[in-house]
Amino acid sequence: MADSKRAYVFPGQGAQAVGMGRDLAEHHPAAARVFEEADSALGISLSTLCFEGPEEALKDTANAQPAIVAASIAAYEAFRAAGGPQADMMAGHSLGEYSALIAAGAMTFPTGIRLVRRRGELMAEAGKQRGGTMAAILGLENDALHRLCKDDSGTVVIANLNSPGQAVISGEADAVERVGAAAKDAGAKRVIPLAVSGAFHSPLVQPASDAMAHELNDAPLDAPPVPVYANVTARPVGDAYALKDLLTQQIVSQVRWEETVRNMIADGARTFVELGPGKVLSNLIRRIDASVMVHNVEDSASLEKTLSALNA
Repeated sequence: MADSKRAYVFPGQGAQAVGMGRDLAEHHPAAARVFEEADSALGISLSTLCFEGPEEALKDTANAQPAIVAASIAAYEAFRAAGGPQADMMAGHSLGEYSALIAAGAMTFPTGIRLVRRRGELMAEAGKQRGGTMAAILGLENDALHRLCKDDSGTVVIANLNSPGQAVISGEADAVERVGAAAKDAGAKRVIPLAVSGAFHSPLVQPASDAMAHELNDAPLDAPPVPVYANVTARPVGDAYALKDLLTQQIVSQVRWEETVRNMIADGARTFVELGPGKVLSNLIRRIDASVMVHNVEDSASLEKTLSALNA
């Protein structure tokens, strides 16, 4: 294995929580500037939504996506300003891929926050048009789950392969319910319906992917100077043209998170830092490989704790 490297990862939708980013913005000017820039770029008080809610508005897909990216980049900028080292590689879970690309320098923050606002609007719109839902399946082999999806008469696919024994299915509501029941019969420990506004990472949100292609086509993006592992391929992104194509595909494609983390470890990552609200990715990474070091930064306390650990 190569020398020990640092991997920075960024959470996706579902990580949002009222109050996220507030402590960092109050104590770290670099984080406060990110929220100011987000408000200016979008023409709305995204900072107020993050800090004060209301929760229902924050959970709305069109708001949740830019809010999570703003909170994640605020955590990243505060961490770097406080002496956090440069990453050797980065990745983000679904929406979090945009945070990773902003942090890596492939797109500016104003460009990224506007893109994810539009992405959220398009995905919410597709959800209203086509319906659909998602469910987490715990404790079933991926091959068995794939067969259940394939054998169902409706539209249902594996949307996320998150960690050993944790996958998410997505598709038509009836099909997701049937496959969930069949998964339980096949030995799944739990089936958890997810509170989402559409069948993300499935063919049902193809209209959002098509529309996002036009948004990305006009966006100024560069090849990331720091390797960013794409959800679609679980490998580092190449040039800017490939990046736009991968971000377009990502909306309807499987999030290969477990494979992404394993590839980062194979490429030398021994320390992971999750930047942004919550610890969802930290917990997944520990399940994928318990031998790596995992830290997170979401407020001042976790920032100091992570810096101390990295400097030890």
